[in-house]
Amino acid sequence: MSEQHRAEDLLRELAPQVLGTLVRRYGIFDTCEDAVQEALLAAALQWPAEGIPDSPRAWLVTVASRKLVDQVRSEQARRHREDRIALATPQAELLSRSADAEPADRDDSLALLFLCCHPALSRPSRIALTLRAVGGLTTAQIAAAFLVPEATMAQRISRAKQTIKTSGTPLHMPEAADRAERLGEVLHVLYLVFNEGYTTTDGADLTTPALSAEAIRLTRLLHRLLPDDAETAGLLALMLLTDARRPARVGPDGDLVPLAEQDRGRWDGLLIAEGIDLISKTLPRGQAGPYQLQAAIAAVHDEAEHVDATDWPQILALYELLEQVAPNPMVTLNRAVAVAMVHGPSAGLDRLATLQSDKRMARHHRLLATRAHLLEMLGQHEVAADAYRDAARRTTSAPERRHLTNRAARLTPVQS
Repeated sequence: MSEQHRAEDLLRELAPQVLGTLVRRYGIFDTCEDAVQEALLAAALQWPAEGIPDSPRAWLVTVASRKLVDQVRSEQARRHREDRIALATPQAELLSRSADAEPADRDDSLALLFLCCHPALSRPSRIALTLRAVGGLTTAQIAAAFLVPEATMAQRISRAKQTIKTSGTPLHMPEAADRAERLGEVLHVLYLVFNEGYTTTDGADLTTPALSAEAIRLTRLLHRLLPDDAETAGLLALMLLTDARRPARVGPDGDLVPLAEQDRGRWDGLLIAEGIDLISKTLPRGQAGPYQLQAAIAAVHDEAEHVDATDWPQILALYELLEQVAPNPMVTLNRAVAVAMVHGPSAGLDRLATLQSDKRMARHHRLLATRAHLLEMLGQHEVAADAYRDAARRTTSAPERRHLTNRAARLTPVQS
């Protein structure tokens, strides 16, 4: 791994920890985030050339703290902010303090997660703010995850920051009742962060391993905090069972390798064993939630030694249950694939047709790509190739675009 890539991965991992430290110290969420972003930019420019410092977290906290003081001083019309920081920390100490003074194991990432899921925020705003502050996703990536325009998402995040600032809520783990109220949003955010790392919505790379690794790390922390919560355990199992396939998802040239074509010998057996053990202990506890059901589906895939051994009837039954428990367009899309594998591609296409009236999905590249795949299974190669090309035009992921374009080319007759 190059020094630049190592620095990028480290910065992505440290960003929520540094932001959590600043918010806990100074309590000005929006200004703290701006300061952290400036520190991350400085590190991105300096570290690849000068080397990663011995204490990278301490370096970032120190630089971000100084950036924060500079920002506060420059806002003459908002002097009360400087007064608040001065009351919390003497200015000379603020300028000289190093993060080495922090406990080595102090990590405020979970507390930051729960702060971003503040009850004063709407549910979409909670998730969007957490993806931005903790997950490190860009506004464009978050907008793609929500299937909304980027400008709409930018306004939502800005309003959420303002609400957090106005609330004056300090950074700490909430009490049990408040924590339970916010837990659903926290789990959903971790799920979205993991998915963004597993299949990046834009850019040259198919995956961002550090992002998925951070989601798994935070979910492990949450599971240790709440060991009896079945959905937290289910989400962790889902992440482990899915991430186990990562080594086989990308070919030597960086292109996407679909599940049916992956070399299962390259899957991570330890992650699979851990995920199956976790979901096997969780499912018998009672009524299964959506993360447990998705983990069960992932386990069925991972337990099949080869693609032809996949228990598709069981997967279809699980998707039918999941659609009852947590209906959404992506669940319907995946259920259509399972229907096609059990009852034939025509039945799968009939199921897909129900999504055409959903404005979020009608022109989504995943719907188009799935339709192309089922048409290919039916032998309608010309129509399938057109659908693959249409899907390729709509995805913002370069590896997915190449994969879909190659699929179309494979089905297009060579002109003599």
